[in-house]
Amino acid sequence: MSVRRGCLLLALALATESAAQDAPTAIAGEAAKRIDAVFAPWDNARSPGCALGVARAGIAIYTHGYGVSNLEYDLAITPASVFHIGSVSKQFTAFAIGLLAREGKLSLDDDVRRYLPELPDYGTKVTLRHLLMHTGGYRDYWTLLRRGGWRPEDMVNENDVLRILARQKALNFQPGTEFLYSNTGYTLLAIVVKRASGQSLRDFASTRIFSPLGMRDTSIQDDHTQIVRGRTSAYEPRLGGGFRISIPITDTSGATNLFTTVGDLLKWQENLLDGRVGGKTLVDEMQRSGRLNDGTATGYGSGLLMETFRGIRIVDHSGSEAGYRAEAARFPDQDLNIVVLCNLSTINARVLARKVAGIVLGPRVVEPLPQTFAIAPGEGERIVGTYWNAHTAEVWRILMKDGQLVTDASGDPLVSLGGGRYRLGEQSTELKFTVANAEASVEVNAPVITPATFTRVVAPKYSPAELQAYAGEYCGEEVQAIYRISVSGEGSLSVLRSKYDPLTLEGVKRDTFSSRRLGTLTFTHTPSGAVTGFSMSAGSTRGLQFTRLEAEQASRACGL
Repeated sequence: MSVRRGCLLLALALATESAAQDAPTAIAGEAAKRIDAVFAPWDNARSPGCALGVARAGIAIYTHGYGVSNLEYDLAITPASVFHIGSVSKQFTAFAIGLLAREGKLSLDDDVRRYLPELPDYGTKVTLRHLLMHTGGYRDYWTLLRRGGWRPEDMVNENDVLRILARQKALNFQPGTEFLYSNTGYTLLAIVVKRASGQSLRDFASTRIFSPLGMRDTSIQDDHTQIVRGRTSAYEPRLGGGFRISIPITDTSGATNLFTTVGDLLKWQENLLDGRVGGKTLVDEMQRSGRLNDGTATGYGSGLLMETFRGIRIVDHSGSEAGYRAEAARFPDQDLNIVVLCNLSTINARVLARKVAGIVLGPRVVEPLPQTFAIAPGEGERIVGTYWNAHTAEVWRILMKDGQLVTDASGDPLVSLGGGRYRLGEQSTELKFTVANAEASVEVNAPVITPATFTRVVAPKYSPAELQAYAGEYCGEEVQAIYRISVSGEGSLSVLRSKYDPLTLEGVKRDTFSSRRLGTLTFTHTPSGAVTGFSMSAGSTRGLQFTRLEAEQASRACGL
């Protein structure tokens, strides 16, 4: 052997040894047991569950499956199981838009109507950047379809979305003045990708993102009949015990409908660090907070949320659709990536990912959880009630149930943090109550909403005659639906709409009623008191107008 070759072999051996010493250590022993314990409630042969992937410095250090992928065939979840990831899909749509902008095929400051002229002209410019940042003001199309009588199991495609958006007479707000999370913007962006590139988002992402990154088990579904190899089924609890199948049936993309594995998502998250595909400038821009017109930072970038977890920076996004739940979290300062993908609607993947992060990073890195307190006697009774936000027309109801404060929307308990502050279950949402005599208010802070203050209100007592004044048929032209409102036998208002069972409305304040499933209805009337219609608001959809129909008016007055 020559001296030169011997030196080369020695150098190679030393480099290999050094790399091995620097490589992250696989999780094992007590740490692995603690992680497995987080998923123990679903780690059996009778329950849906989750797949977990943990990587450090780009190397997977722990992957595991818990529970069942398909209850009909008794297939176990493994790290190779394929899951629908809901809104985690949005960051891939944003990346595709960024690639096209870099190539000069579009600009983030383009008016969306340049590519989608069928959308209404509201006399103000809505840009692609607005859509990326959830500041454009478009009403959420899922809410619109549901209020129009579409059931969750009805198939929806892009044309359905464009048709219902074309009927909308207003935005939720002036573009750039608020942040309001909405699926509409990202579904529109998927159509923009198709019209600007000549490829569907599915084909564009496959060619330009998934293949270069080696994401072999990742695909976008824009046809609900397509075969997805290795796909898990998804479930939700059935009343009385057991589970029922809960799988989305849509032919839209952009906001959702991406299938992947924990291993593939870990590859993608590493790309958010090094920009191997797309370039460092693009991935850094995606992780830069959007800003409102007044300069206020929203904490949301391009399909990514920037926040802190127990003192640590985190870039993440969660997803939920039908029975699927997902969380993809990156801890940039620790070079740690965690992915949790689940197939049961009651699992909170975001919470599970944070619990895993606490175990992997340890107490020397992660700040301790905030101290919690028992609710003092009488404290709960002081804050229960109905809370109203006049700007958004949202309603929060705080109840006492089995001696525990809960919200009617989620049923999550309120965990006291002291000083009138509460955490909503294991979520990141915090509530700060202020009580003065009989008056009370609550400030709600959550990762994906603008902080909002709600004031406690007391619903008036209505006589049967007063309730009867609201009874009648109402036309919602923007959603092509007729609502029939009547007085129920229990002395309350009931709403009947196409394809749905009747819903009972609860009083909020004068002329305002709400239903958790429907939203808030605020009735309008003439100076003489005759009811003329109502305005409906629900989540990311505000101000839908319904007009009262006279007895002789036909349904064609509603565009039906």
